[in-house]
Amino acid sequence: MIPFGFHTPTRIVFGRGLLDELGRHTLPWGRTALLVCGHTSARTNGVLRRALNSLAAAGVNTHIADGVTPQSTDVDATVGQARATGATVIVGIGGGSALDTAKATAAAIAHGPSGPLVGTTLAPHPDCLPVIAVPTTAGSGAEVTKGAIITDTVRGIKAGIRGDDLCPRTALIDPALTDTQPTRIAVASGFDALAHAIEATAARRAGPLTDTIADQALRLLPDTLQRIAAGDTGHEARDRMAYGAVLGGLLVATASTCLPHRMQQAMGTPDRPGPSHGQGLALLYPAWLESLEQAAPQAAARIGTALGTDNARETITRLLTTTGLRSTLSAAGYRPDDIHGFTARITGNTDNDPHPNPDIPLITTIYERAL
Repeated sequence: MIPFGFHTPTRIVFGRGLLDELGRHTLPWGRTALLVCGHTSARTNGVLRRALNSLAAAGVNTHIADGVTPQSTDVDATVGQARATGATVIVGIGGGSALDTAKATAAAIAHGPSGPLVGTTLAPHPDCLPVIAVPTTAGSGAEVTKGAIITDTVRGIKAGIRGDDLCPRTALIDPALTDTQPTRIAVASGFDALAHAIEATAARRAGPLTDTIADQALRLLPDTLQRIAAGDTGHEARDRMAYGAVLGGLLVATASTCLPHRMQQAMGTPDRPGPSHGQGLALLYPAWLESLEQAAPQAAARIGTALGTDNARETITRLLTTTGLRSTLSAAGYRPDDIHGFTARITGNTDNDPHPNPDIPLITTIYERAL
């Protein structure tokens, strides 16, 4: 058997109703918390109230930072709030942007202003604050990953801050929090989880243990995505998607991702956020899989085998069509002259992709095919 490694320092707690136990899971890490969330949804759906009640009952004094934006541009303001309140633990509640803002805040307290950290991998620092992550969407897996995707407004790039300091100490996953998520958002988020499993299957960092996790995710997620897209709002479908998102997050933290994630992140800028992450991946996926068929056929075949199909590209393209995610960069408002900006903003490790030479000319070709 080939050598491999697997490390995840996050404690995972999964189950319906667990939001009401947030205080119990937070208290061991500190009695003063900064709760990072969005401004609207956490209030309107009652999640914020329940979280604050649980924290108060456990004796945790909580301050709220609710300025999270989809582009995660508010990290330094949240850092200032954490310092001003004397927070000893960060609680992130929300989708990927909220969790990434919480994680980046905890890291930036120790490592400095967030902007220059974008695109870097951090060495461990003893002053990094612990994070308790509570996802309210199912897809990003940010509750168990060692990275945070945020925007550096000075350089105009959206990319990752990475390192073990970004790993939450506890991921509290209550699938019931996803029950009110609109179908179209749930489907786009869910495709992100599926993409994590697909890319982990093809990745150069894949190993026996990540293959086992990816195989389980790929058996679970395509059918679940189609059920949710067809209007299934039952607990079973939402639970399965929440579980698949955790599996995908574990794969990101260990086998990592491939070119589609690097390419999608490069599409967003502060003045032009573009589609959501899951929707953006869906725009790129048929072109990437087609390129794999031509340049890395063994990787394409591994994906197909894991999906139980002879042709991964055709299977995923059909899935995108039936779930309403199939589209093109042109339909999303992009033009050929946007591609140069995309390639200029590519950050992160592209060598994990199975293409023999994942360079800028190849990336440009995939963008062009996705138009």
